[in-house]
Amino acid sequence: MRVAKLIALTPCAGLLPIAHGAAEVTEVVPECLVSVAPYAGQNKATSARLKEQVGTGLSAVNRRVGGVTWFGHGTWLVAADVALDGLAAVTDQSDAWAVVEIKGAGATDVLARLVPVDLRAQVFKKNHVAKTMLGHMSVAIVRTGPDAFEIMVMRSMAQTLVHDLDVAMRGVTAR
Repeated sequence: MRVAKLIALTPCAGLLPIAHGAAEVTEVVPECLVSVAPYAGQNKATSARLKEQVGTGLSAVNRRVGGVTWFGHGTWLVAADVALDGLAAVTDQSDAWAVVEIKGAGATDVLARLVPVDLRAQVFKKNHVAKTMLGHMSVAIVRTGPDAFEIMVMRSMAQTLVHDLDVAMRGVTAR
């Protein structure tokens, strides 16, 4: 019997990095991502246990604190393996998401062509999170710096995300 030899690839393998004008996109490969959904009435206890394990509790809605990112109604993504038995549902999401960073002076202009969110620095500040649409894809966007954003999309949409960013970057550069 012949056994297939599989090669682990990241979601954006062979697609990134790309750079046009004043923006560049690179892949971010988190070592661990888990979703945390506290059981009814367990938000405070879950937050306290997270603080013990990763140094910060549950972030506020639309915010990231440390490795804890709000990810929708009653759900957070945590960039660490955590034990929250009896307090929250914890699901490994490490291979489920494609994560890219877009940075540079043109990053906000590129994203303005793709998302219906005001990403200007005075409105969408560092560690702010938006769950929105980028084209036809559901994404999470986090501002990570003055001219830097992290974008998360389902792994199966990685190629489409990179394509849409590439087209928008070329458009901004051509202005």
